[in-house]
Amino acid sequence: MDDFLEAVPRVQPSGKREGFAVVPDITWDDIGAMDEIRQEITMSVLEPIRNPEKFKMLGLSLPAGVLLYGPPGCGKTLLAKAVANESGANFISVKGPELLDKYVGESERAVRLVFERARSSSPCIVFFDELDSLCPKRGSSGEGGSGVSERVVNQLLTEMDGLESRRSVFVIAATNRPELIDPAMMRPGRLDKLLYVPLPSVDDRVSILTALSAKVKFGPDVVLDTIGRSEKANGYSGADCAALLREAGLAVLKEDLERKEKREGVDLCIEARHFDYAFDHVMPSVSKKDQARYDRIRHRMARARTRGTASDLSEGTEQTGPTIST
Repeated sequence: MDDFLEAVPRVQPSGKREGFAVVPDITWDDIGAMDEIRQEITMSVLEPIRNPEKFKMLGLSLPAGVLLYGPPGCGKTLLAKAVANESGANFISVKGPELLDKYVGESERAVRLVFERARSSSPCIVFFDELDSLCPKRGSSGEGGSGVSERVVNQLLTEMDGLESRRSVFVIAATNRPELIDPAMMRPGRLDKLLYVPLPSVDDRVSILTALSAKVKFGPDVVLDTIGRSEKANGYSGADCAALLREAGLAVLKEDLERKEKREGVDLCIEARHFDYAFDHVMPSVSKKDQARYDRIRHRMARARTRGTASDLSEGTEQTGPTIST
């Protein structure tokens, strides 16, 4: 038996040989924030993978999927990878546009292939990034009769309805434009949980900077708590925090290149003054107007889910589906 246990890690599963299904190396420590989102996604994805017998004991079906929506750069993709790593499940990442093909039937075949490979690699998490490009509202694309997007939406709905056994396949989708997604995709039984990933708070910014700078060399005058709580960092997303560290590092390299006397063997490190340079070159990627728009979308989606009706969340466009009275 010991020989078999030693041989298992040396044999690579055929589902992974094509480079399609892997276990990510992102952990919760690499994220450093979003505690409430973690708890929600743990109950929706991690528990069904770890303890499916509890759901069977209660007579409940396993959750189908989770939709992560919110401003760009807030860690939606990192969340999906960390969940797959924490659960030990395989991970298939699919960019929305890469499944679309101009030839009839090829797009639907690509969707079927994704779920077939996920079932063969179960337990598996399928992550659809930019779901709005893959699953737009039907009847509003104006494709002149080609209907590629509509056929892809229909195929996705069929796969997620569980007409065939999902075999421990869980779907996580991410989007910056939830108002463009077909309402049928967000009904219970498909994407059961809608989770809003907001811009990080002040404490979250400090936590994110701490996680990102685990291997960064700082000078003695650098205090990440002060930098994360600075008014200049208001409105920063997680991606903006990463850009801030990168710009501070580039400021160090720029100084080293401009130094007339080249000194060899000098240890380079980021000092507090370099962050002043970085703050001048990194602007918040999400404006206050966009923040207000995302807050409105969040309230509308929560209201649509609680009242059990689908609504058109787009602003300034004609509504095509059932609406919610205000």
